[in-house]
Amino acid sequence: MVSEYLKHNTADLHDAAEKLFSSDKIFNKTFTFDDYKKIIRNNYRMLLNAENEIFETLSEGFSEKLQLEQRKKLPLIQKDLENLSLESEHASQPVIIANQNEALGMMYVIEGSTLGGNVIAKQLSKTEGFENVNFNFFGCYKENTGAMWKNFKEVLDSEVKEENYSEVLSGAKKLYTLLLNLN
Repeated sequence: MVSEYLKHNTADLHDAAEKLFSSDKIFNKTFTFDDYKKIIRNNYRMLLNAENEIFETLSEGFSEKLQLEQRKKLPLIQKDLENLSLESEHASQPVIIANQNEALGMMYVIEGSTLGGNVIAKQLSKTEGFENVNFNFFGCYKENTGAMWKNFKEVLDSEVKEENYSEVLSGAKKLYTLLLNLN
């Protein structure tokens, strides 16, 4: 299954992202508002440079199977940006997507961040200083987070043939690399 292949082959990049964003501080309640602004700003920049291109690359078939309209996160994170008084930007490092397989790999990173984001939102909402924060991006699927992740993985695993795993991995690595180098 390509989802397991991706999980295994991007684990180092996932860990680097968690380190960059001080994720450990979320769970020991030392995560600051500045830490939160950083994670929102960088995810915003990633989405700004990739989301539209990803969605345009995926075919109508994927649009229906993945419910792409429900998965758009750029408008949600823009609300978080406004709430944090952070300025919007223009795409400065748009990703180049070779094909649908790379686009699916990039979606894997975004959907995975949504899965983790739900945990972040729940944890931070219990942290002093975050009581009045609306987690538009991190809480985007609310109680449907598990179902949306399951749907994404099922489509990914059923649609991607083993000979295309490397292309999907290439897309995931491209997006992780963009996210990690946005500072």
